[in-house]
Amino acid sequence: MPKVLFLTTSHSYNDDRIFYHQAKALRDNGYEVKICSLYADYKGIIDGIEIESYAVLEENIEKKTETFRRVCEAFQPDSTICSEPLAVVAAKNFVKEKKISCIYDITEWYPSISMLENYKFPMRIFQAVKFFLIQLYAGLLSTHFIFGETTKRFPLAYFFWFKKQMILPYYPDPKYIKESIKEPVSGEITLCYTGQISKEKGIGNFFEAVDKVRQKVPALKISILIVGSSPRESDKAYFSELLEKYSFTDIEIRKPASFEKFTEAFAEADLCFDLREINFENNHSLPIKLFYFMGAGKPVIYSDLKGIREHMGTLSFGYLVNPQDVEEVSELIINYAENHELYRTHALNARKEFKEKYNWGTIRNSFVDFVKRSVER
Repeated sequence: MPKVLFLTTSHSYNDDRIFYHQAKALRDNGYEVKICSLYADYKGIIDGIEIESYAVLEENIEKKTETFRRVCEAFQPDSTICSEPLAVVAAKNFVKEKKISCIYDITEWYPSISMLENYKFPMRIFQAVKFFLIQLYAGLLSTHFIFGETTKRFPLAYFFWFKKQMILPYYPDPKYIKESIKEPVSGEITLCYTGQISKEKGIGNFFEAVDKVRQKVPALKISILIVGSSPRESDKAYFSELLEKYSFTDIEIRKPASFEKFTEAFAEADLCFDLREINFENNHSLPIKLFYFMGAGKPVIYSDLKGIREHMGTLSFGYLVNPQDVEEVSELIINYAENHELYRTHALNARKEFKEKYNWGTIRNSFVDFVKRSVER
């Protein structure tokens, strides 16, 4: 029975991509699977997958590296799947000695904006160059690449074009999706924002657009549903200022839901939003939530991101917009509230495209086959 070891620093051992999709797919195909995370303490077996996780994310690099090395030696995998450069570097000696595959699964920008925000100019430039070189080093050490989206193939796919690679989007397994297509109600609409509550992720743009609708159509009953949290104190302060500024009368704020319950958390929403700022990093991203909204049957209004356009083209179940164009966004909301036939069409389109093209079942076998070929190389 082939053995596959997932190594990740900043993702939890029960991360949706790693645990619920990739690890379970390999388990179902006869692999012995283990996940080692540095995010939280846990040791045990969950759904047939072995977990050995440690809360050492804030420790020094030596301790984190040694943790991964020790797990590699104890488990003796036939392949490693690494989510960050540190994991790739930590496994390099074991990979070289045992002549096994090291698959680097790139789902985040490296370096990300958050990694650089605490540095001031010119140190920020120095750190960006350093992190970029680390990324290249991880690419050199890896034997295979998995890219979460086409727009994140740079630079590794170009520097190491000769290495085997695949695109593996963030499509969810239908068994974790609750369909909740709504029947429009005249004079009412429920608008939903999920995820990280911050300026960068577009909570300010969302509130401004809702306020504009309120001004244009005072008779429309607008309910706001927010599912998420503010990770930083600065984000909490910003959100509090927005709540005071707009004083919405019908707003519900829910804590982040567990992965299995995520689509249930926004089931009563009519329309889902993601109006994140369009910076370089966001523009080259393919937001995971989009596919969960689709699966639930929710029309969407999203920032016009290159990552979405290149992967999906024009949406048949919503609109891509300039997140700061309050006039356009408000008109789209009003159109959904007044044109029930348009709303029904988009809701059905979302569910149809999810079932036919954008669910885990359409890509599961290609992922398993890619890992299988990496083990047999």
